[in-house]
Amino acid sequence: MRPIPTRPPIIRIANGTFYRHHPNSASSRPNPPLFSDLSFELASTSNSPRNWCIIGPSLSGKTTFLQALRGRFLCEPPIARSYPYLSTEEVPKRLRTPQKAIEYVGFDAEQTGGGLGGGVATSAYLSARYESRREITDFSLRDFLMGNTELNPMQTEPSQDEATISPDLLSRVVKDLKLEPLLDLPVSFLSNGQGRRARIAHCQVGSMGPKEEVLDGLKKYVRGVRKGGLTEDEKLPLHSLVDIGRVLPSSASTEVSGNLGEASYKELEPINPKAEPLVEMDGCKVQYRGKIALGNWTQQTTDGSKDGLIWTVRRGERWGVFGPNGSGKTTIVSLLCSDHPQSYSLPIKLFGRSRLPKPGTGQRPLTFWDIQSRIGHSSPEVHQHMPRNLTVRQVIENAWSETFRARPKLDSEAKEKVEAALRWFAPELHPSYSSASHENLSWADDHMFGGLSFSAQRVALFVRSMIKSPDVVVLDEAFSGMDDAVRDKCTLFLEQGEVKIYRGEEIIESDASKSGQVKIPGLSDQQALICIAHVKEEVPDCVREWLCLPEANTGRAARFGRLEGPLRTDENRWDEVWGF
Repeated sequence: MRPIPTRPPIIRIANGTFYRHHPNSASSRPNPPLFSDLSFELASTSNSPRNWCIIGPSLSGKTTFLQALRGRFLCEPPIARSYPYLSTEEVPKRLRTPQKAIEYVGFDAEQTGGGLGGGVATSAYLSARYESRREITDFSLRDFLMGNTELNPMQTEPSQDEATISPDLLSRVVKDLKLEPLLDLPVSFLSNGQGRRARIAHCQVGSMGPKEEVLDGLKKYVRGVRKGGLTEDEKLPLHSLVDIGRVLPSSASTEVSGNLGEASYKELEPINPKAEPLVEMDGCKVQYRGKIALGNWTQQTTDGSKDGLIWTVRRGERWGVFGPNGSGKTTIVSLLCSDHPQSYSLPIKLFGRSRLPKPGTGQRPLTFWDIQSRIGHSSPEVHQHMPRNLTVRQVIENAWSETFRARPKLDSEAKEKVEAALRWFAPELHPSYSSASHENLSWADDHMFGGLSFSAQRVALFVRSMIKSPDVVVLDEAFSGMDDAVRDKCTLFLEQGEVKIYRGEEIIESDASKSGQVKIPGLSDQQALICIAHVKEEVPDCVREWLCLPEANTGRAARFGRLEGPLRTDENRWDEVWGF
């Protein structure tokens, strides 16, 4: 009897050792093996579907492993990593390289070649995404999904081996992911959440077969099960076929709970009215070419109704800003950080002053540098623009710089804070950390920001945002991508500085506090916190006020509320924020 032919694996790694750089490089930078004598196979077929999950603590190499699977990093010997199945006739010619056949979606996609534009920088500075002027080289979301991201897209003709994307498939994917209104926008205009949905859509339209083939396979499966020729797959029972393709609503129910009355649509009365206002927005409405991105509502005030967002942040307040993707959360951050060009013309006061003073008052304009010196900011945008060739120490010292590449202005106190932060977060930042090397901080000058894991990069940017004790700390998804333990350590450090530490799940006083050696305090009552998050576990326990933005262009007003305790420990509080 002739044996049943078996298909080769998609990926085969046999005793391969992986490096970031060639091991014989003359560079003085550390270049330890990422993985030594690694062996792994990903089968192209099996009797039952296989879904792999890569788990491990921070700095264990989870993301690095996924990147190695898709062809990144140097493999020794080179033949140790191969893709046998991709060379077979069963795979279309356009998908016979790992770069084409393996799609990657992750928090770090923008820096690994899997982001919008395939790793091409879509802006040179933070304000660029909000400017109305478009370069001729800017490409739209439609271009990105269709793969037209070359510098001269109109001059590029698809080869005979390349399959064109079915218009029906593209239409269905963008509809399911709610990307239809965004297709003609430049990708640099997309919010963080919209960008992630766009990357998922890109993977789907690039890897799914033609609609007719998919439906034909589904018909054969249904027909085979009903006739008894095929065994029913427990993950695809026939009785649930009617639910496939059902899209869950993204907006909250219009029937809000009883404790969310009309007052929740008004700005909150401050707990301490005498506290100095640091941020004052008095009817802000952001729009581009007639399309309103923020403030498309009428808000109630003590003086009557007013269009746009009305919001005040005072010293000592801890705010959480929530809302669906594209509702304007990051736009708010760009306004108060002065990265948005419309911050000059909108009714905004920062630290009691407008960007442009009234003529004849003799008041000095509030400059970009004035604002940046008083605000600490961590966000995906800052992450994207932070130079990868800075050392770990330089990234943290950058809190005292005017720009990403400017020389920091450090006094002795600032230098002590940097040293203390590096020691405190050495387990999270040092790729080869051991307790024996705890006091030796030379690693912070040897390791580059771009060589750190995604989680470690986020830790460094978080420390940069708060180490200088700025008047306002802005954390826009700052903890996304961190392990739970690392995230909890960061949120505790935000509130307590070096005073408290975790011992297991218990919070205790640190040795630095006992010995009076605390260099970095937590948030003080003279500072304000503004935190943006999509999951309650990433909201610091100190947050007590919240602002929830409505879905874009629904006409609903923003809602405000006050919390009696931490969000992450109470599901009901989280539901209240979202109006469930």
